[in-house]
Amino acid sequence: MNILAQIKQQIIDNPIILYMKGTITNPQCGYSDKTAKIILTYHVKCTYINILDNDNLRKFLPKYADWPTFPQLWVNNKLIGGYDIISNLHMNNKLFNILHKNIHDI
Repeated sequence: MNILAQIKQQIIDNPIILYMKGTITNPQCGYSDKTAKIILTYHVKCTYINILDNDNLRKFLPKYADWPTFPQLWVNNKLIGGYDIISNLHMNNKLFNILHKNIHDI
């Protein structure tokens, strides 16, 4: 499977997915750490993917998403954005609805 097909499949298979630098227990970027911590406060099932483990993923996801930076939060096959957007949605009490809308089994 080529990398673009792999990315598409990951996004389809995971209702909430965060592409981040590092892992939940060992973030490698302040923005990834802050974004993951925000998502954790909502107690939703989220898949966290360390883009530092895969050079092709790190290279091609920004092209696939038309979004140049990490982290990237995807919900229901739609790119929500990076830390600035997630933080803003969180502070304005809008992230809850985004994370829970049409999400089942979380």
